Amino acid sequence: MKKYTQILWDFNGTLLDDVQTGIDSINVLLSRRALPTLRNREDYYQHFRFPITSYYRRVGLDLQAEDFDALAEEWMEQYLHFVLDAGLFPGVISVLERIRAEGIPQTVFSATERGLLLRQIEQLGILPFFSEVLGLDNIRAESKIALGLEWVARHPGERTLLIGDTDHDRAAAAEMGVDCVLIAGGHQPAERLQACGVPVLDCLENLPEYIFGETV
Repeated sequence: MKKYTQILWDFNGTLLDDVQTGIDSINVLLSRRALPTLRNREDYYQHFRFPITSYYRRVGLDLQAEDFDALAEEWMEQYLHFVLDAGLFPGVISVLERIRAEGIPQTVFSATERGLLLRQIEQLGILPFFSEVLGLDNIRAESKIALGLEWVARHPGERTLLIGDTDHDRAAAAEMGVDCVLIAGGHQPAERLQACGVPVLDCLENLPEYIFGETV
């Protein structure tokens, strides 16, 4: 019997290597306000949190003086510019192909706005791997837990693995009652992930060994 009958993939920081995109995007907002910018990934890791409002406050944005929705739109404008330089993590295609070969349905499960999410997945050439693409109906990048609970209600009795790169993915999996494995190298550092109490892999290319007991 297969260990899992459904795979849920986070997108940003798990399939798409867009950490630098996030750094470049927030730095534009900070520079426009004469605030200190993030120097590197280590700076980013110290500040990035869910909910996104907490992250914005940590980098110095004043959510009492400025409207969060307006900031989100400004950030998204920058993200769409910088993400053109972002690509898939190494090994993504091989891992997606291996899971597909086992006949296990794969779903993208993201806090990204669904229209943007679909365009990105299609542009990256990986849309055919997925049976569903789950994204939010807005650009606020807030919790995707409600979205996950709706998915679970539509798929009762499945043995599901959620693959992500943040403690929010772990929180979503816990609320949904599904297994979770986290991949280091995305939007949060390995030490933060290790505090989540679920398996943490050094890279996505180790997933086949974790799921099937083999390497790609």
